[in-house]
Amino acid sequence: MNDDFAAADDPDDPEGSDDFAALAARIDRSNELLQRMLAEVAKTPSTHAIFVDAGYLYAAAGRLVAGTEDRRAFELDAEGLIDALIDRARTIFADSRLLRVYWYDGARRRIHTAEQQSIAELPDVKVRLGNLNANNQQKGVDSLIRSDLESLARHRAISDAALIGGDEDLVSAVEAAQGYGARVHLWGIEAPEGRNQAEPLLWEVDSQRTFDLDFFKPYVARRTTASYETSAVARPSREDVRFVGAQIAAKWLAARGRESLAELLPGHPYLPGPVDQELLVESEGLLQYSLRGQADLRRALRDGFWEHLQGQY
Repeated sequence: MNDDFAAADDPDDPEGSDDFAALAARIDRSNELLQRMLAEVAKTPSTHAIFVDAGYLYAAAGRLVAGTEDRRAFELDAEGLIDALIDRARTIFADSRLLRVYWYDGARRRIHTAEQQSIAELPDVKVRLGNLNANNQQKGVDSLIRSDLESLARHRAISDAALIGGDEDLVSAVEAAQGYGARVHLWGIEAPEGRNQAEPLLWEVDSQRTFDLDFFKPYVARRTTASYETSAVARPSREDVRFVGAQIAAKWLAARGRESLAELLPGHPYLPGPVDQELLVESEGLLQYSLRGQADLRRALRDGFWEHLQGQY
């Protein structure tokens, strides 16, 4: 038997007994600290973020719904689509909380366009801009995505990343995040023909998911002369829009009942994509004014909708 242990067990050696008791106390203390740490880790919710390569999204969604990749030929309801993506992520990552949506786009001299500024004002959205060259091609967007993915994964700020993109250059971003333990899930847009995502990117990610025409159809529309002319109608006030939101909420509740309301409330402040799109379309009809790209009015509309519903629960 080891002399040290023999000394510790010797009842005639009080100093050895004290050493053994001190060692046992330290072990118990270490075990207690470990258990507390594991309990805290278990209580910490998982966190996810959504990374959107807007160049890919506009091109793929435009081609799928409007038959063209030219942004000038169609309108994208970015706010409604972002809410729909957040809602879908909440379903997929059921035990996780959203950190934010990262929206990557290009702009000349990295100066926000009016549309990009409107997106940047949305809650839980961070717009990051690369540059546009003379041929309207994005430059620097892939490196921004890699930088954010790697940094967030390294600091354990996210456990899962939903990446909407298709460029092979994103492979290094995926590898960087995975190297720090994050899982990367590639979300794509249905292609009318062939594929619109690079195979090496598909091979590298932890999971793949494709959104179809029905998902994007409410948020993409060809530009037509029949569209609402915002210059021809006075811009409504936030209170006017809030009141219309409350009106639509009352009608929605009467048609669907309190059971549907109970299902809707846990998602506050977000609305499921179909409900949000229905709210937008009906409000534009009542106001005779387009709320596309009007972030402050869209928020007022939702506020009025939610305030009425919460007041009835």
